[in-house]
Amino acid sequence: MASMINQDEAMQLAAELEVEMMADMYNRMTSACQKKCIPPKYKEPDLSKGESVCLDRCVAKYLEIHDRLGKKLTEMSMQDQEVMKKMQQQQQQMAK
Repeated sequence: MASMINQDEAMQLAAELEVEMMADMYNRMTSACQKKCIPPKYKEPDLSKGESVCLDRCVAKYLEIHDRLGKKLTEMSMQDQEVMKKMQQQQQQMAK
């Protein structure tokens, strides 16, 4: 029963952390793309065609890089877990 509570708490914490990380990524992306694509002084209330295209490309690149990094970090984490597992097995064999 205690392990279920801990597992539920861990899942809740992971979900909250993921939401926080996504909000941070969104805020950084918004700020970076706005600085890059929209001049500080507005000439008209709507985005120009160039500004819209720039924002679309900036957001697409930002999300693609975020996805690539996430996949690479997951891959590296899995490799680390495999290495740790092998090391534990070797230590267990040496202890016998």
